Amino acid sequence: MHYPKANKKLISLAVAGACTAFGLPAYAQDAASATSDTTAQAAGVQTVVVSGIRQSMASSLNLKRNSDGIVDGIVAEDMGKFPDTNLAESLQRISGVSIDRTNGEGQKVTVRGIGPDFNMVLLNGRQMPTSNLGDLNGRAFDFSNLASEAISQLQVYKTSRAETPTGGIGATINVITARPLDRLGTYSSFGVKMMDDTSNKNLPNDDRADSSFTPEFSGIYTTTSKDGKWGLGISASYQERNSGYNQAAVSSGWKGPFRGDEQTWGAIPATGATNHPKPTDVYEVPQNLNYSFTGVKRQRTNGQLTLQFAPVKELVTTLDYTYSQNKLQTKRNDLSAWFNFGPSTSSWTNGPVAAPLIYTEQIPAGNSDIAMGAGNFATKTDNKSLGFNTQWRATNDLKLEFDAHHSTAESKADSPLGSFNTLGTASFSRGDTSADFSHDFPVLSIAGADFVKAPQQVTGSNFQNGYMKGKIEQYQVKGRLRMLESSNLNFGLGSIKVDNRSALSNNQSDTWGGVSKPSDYPSSLWHPATVRGYFDQIDGSDNPNLFNNFYTFNFNEARLAAVNATGKPNMYQAKTTFDTDQRTRENTKNLYLQFNTDWDTRFPMHTAIGVRYEKTDVTSTALVPAATSISWGSQNEFTVNMGAPTFTTLTGKYHNLLPSVDWDMDLRSDMKVRASYGETIGRPRYDQIAGGQILNTLARVEGGTGSQGNPALKPVKSKNFDLSFEWYYAKQSFASVNAFYKDLENYAGQSQVVEQPFGLHTPVGGALWNEALANGCANSDTTCIRNYIFRNHPTAPGVTRGADDSLGNATGSITGQPGDPVANFRITSFSNQKKASLNGLEFNVQHMFANTGFGVSANYTYVHSGLRYDNTSVGEQFALVGLSNSYNVVGIFENDFMSTRLAWNWRGEFLSSTFDSAGPNPQYTEPYGQLDLSVGFNLTPKLSVQFEAINLTNETTRSHGRAKEMAEYVTQTGPRYSIGARYKF
Repeated sequence: MHYPKANKKLISLAVAGACTAFGLPAYAQDAASATSDTTAQAAGVQTVVVSGIRQSMASSLNLKRNSDGIVDGIVAEDMGKFPDTNLAESLQRISGVSIDRTNGEGQKVTVRGIGPDFNMVLLNGRQMPTSNLGDLNGRAFDFSNLASEAISQLQVYKTSRAETPTGGIGATINVITARPLDRLGTYSSFGVKMMDDTSNKNLPNDDRADSSFTPEFSGIYTTTSKDGKWGLGISASYQERNSGYNQAAVSSGWKGPFRGDEQTWGAIPATGATNHPKPTDVYEVPQNLNYSFTGVKRQRTNGQLTLQFAPVKELVTTLDYTYSQNKLQTKRNDLSAWFNFGPSTSSWTNGPVAAPLIYTEQIPAGNSDIAMGAGNFATKTDNKSLGFNTQWRATNDLKLEFDAHHSTAESKADSPLGSFNTLGTASFSRGDTSADFSHDFPVLSIAGADFVKAPQQVTGSNFQNGYMKGKIEQYQVKGRLRMLESSNLNFGLGSIKVDNRSALSNNQSDTWGGVSKPSDYPSSLWHPATVRGYFDQIDGSDNPNLFNNFYTFNFNEARLAAVNATGKPNMYQAKTTFDTDQRTRENTKNLYLQFNTDWDTRFPMHTAIGVRYEKTDVTSTALVPAATSISWGSQNEFTVNMGAPTFTTLTGKYHNLLPSVDWDMDLRSDMKVRASYGETIGRPRYDQIAGGQILNTLARVEGGTGSQGNPALKPVKSKNFDLSFEWYYAKQSFASVNAFYKDLENYAGQSQVVEQPFGLHTPVGGALWNEALANGCANSDTTCIRNYIFRNHPTAPGVTRGADDSLGNATGSITGQPGDPVANFRITSFSNQKKASLNGLEFNVQHMFANTGFGVSANYTYVHSGLRYDNTSVGEQFALVGLSNSYNVVGIFENDFMSTRLAWNWRGEFLSSTFDSAGPNPQYTEPYGQLDLSVGFNLTPKLSVQFEAINLTNETTRSHGRAKEMAEYVTQTGPRYSIGARYKF
């Protein structure tokens, strides 16, 4: 850019890519050659071919050194060979970048403590739509959809520029693919790989794939005409993966918090507890304890076609089409016990946040359910992007560019059984039930289990059909005008239309007391299994008190048995219509100016001063069902019955003026200081701006829950300050320290209000309920209350009497009637309610040991905010999620024959959510470190082989609530190994 010509040859690929990422060649390239043209620049790029780990690291170094502001990146080691098999796992090697893993694989990124929803991901400078059935309303980009083989660079812009699209408060991440005219001639490579995912082997037979070994194929081909006027590029990859994970969880969250002297439903008795929480302590009790075993099969297909045409040296046009498909098939079995907050004994840690060490509920009748469920569902995500770009050198001083693209991301069910489902079964023989939280692994103990006396039978079920589609139409016009010898003016305007649709249907049967009778389900359906062996890497799983024996089953066989027993096939499949359908459109117009100048002073300086203006109109339409009544179907299961849905529409709008300033100065030829200031915005999640109020169909004794959006929400606005020092003390070595500060406002926090939508009546506290209490039933003994009502008022209004179950308890439903209390619902909504700030430091060092082939790269990131979650506080809180310290250490060795890379990544504890499934409760993800190994051999100049090991030491993940003993999720996966070969033609 504005650095000596001697550096340009080494950095040409990395920097040219960085400069053209947003469309136009670098301004200093203009200064270097006033008569050069785009094609000539492409020809210049081919003089340096990045190949190997050291050259990749050197190119990344020079990308950092020669960019405006704070920019980090990763450059491919060779055509079709990126440093990691997953883009997110590559990004985590960059200082300040942390990742969220799903099923042991990187999926989303957090940058400088800013979560995935507030980091913008671009593909060749274009904003990409998002869709993910795991989060129907998020903006976070799912990196697991993209294969790494077709990627040439990843660029992470940590400071803002006027020409950069908005949406990234933490960072803007630009994913760059190869362009054929960047490298004249014909080149191609083809790779094959075999993966062994050991996590698949650690699953019950009903969830395990036939083989842990799966194939992967990839290829890339580029060619140009001899005169450099046209080019063709094709890349494609296909990968299969069979994996799994086992999880112990309090999946329904922790009930509370209660004060130590509180005596309400769910609170522990005043007696019977060891080290009872003090009156001023807070504590919570588990709502359930669940062990799940999940197998996942994936097929991922990626492809890109690029055509380039340069009819004259002043004009280059590019047409490209990118496609990816990610198909997942999931099988799951689980074992769980639900707590109904009856008589209990317990022991506790000391306050002020008291956590249960052992929590035991007495069930003397021995007739509660030992729940065993299963799931079998499939999903598919398709990403498509069609783009056109033209760059025209109008004069020696003026360059213009037009870029347009239409892109979609669509996720939906890939099975008639829906995008998610659960088929419950149970043996009603559970006696006293304990949960031991004294170790990392929460231990479930059950007394009196008797699968002979109380055979397993199908109970309730749930079939969901989720859908999400994002669509973007974006148009950009950009220009660069050289002004004087060392200045230029960048300018542009554009429009972007972002459509998002998220929809969901729920087909739920609340027959948790059992469907028909146990004899309708032959014993051959149930397959004996044990719990302990699937969690052998987690401390505490060897506890002899563990309830170790349970049954798995084939989902489809049990589902068909339930269909035959009930004669209701429609209850055991997903609906074809949606219950909720939320549609949001954001129309944004933007324009920007940026003035760049090199200053010929004693210490050479460069400045880039810019401003960006954006105006956004939001329209949000939602189809939401109207609730009609509440029915009590089992002990603690209340169903909110829905009527015909209706559409509602709400609107909002906002505008922003966003300045940015970048300054850097060369203290000497190998030392640089930088300072930056910029303002950025991050748009709210789609559920935060969705129209309509949605009530969850499952309620409890204390009432129900729901949510509603606020289309008038403003985006989060951040004022960002950066200061850095960089020392490039050798050709491939450097050290740097960066300090950053972010001042955030308009942060959209969650809040809950208690409302009584639709005036729904609940039987809780009604005339029949109170009569049962007056006749000896305890307020917490819902079985007694139901038995009394069914046996004494079987024909009362709203009462539908069913047959007694195998234990003699009455079944049926009790619907709230006029005169009964009106149910309360905790409605979650969003508002621009808080301000926050965070600051941090990034330390980087990269050192190559002369010509030995050895090298090391290390970084450490410290992030801090004064706004922390208060674990002793009761009720909803606002706190920044994702804040964590992290570090990376990567050692390499490379010569002409072999290359080796050993990488350790560590992320400290962080707050991952301010809500769990029970309500406003914190969830903390505990520290996690992972060791990865890659070894490659160049057998010939064209043929290479590669061995990779991911999670070499078989690490596990864990999250907890207000105290470490309050486990939320504890997950075991396993190492992944692969061996492959690549041939260059």
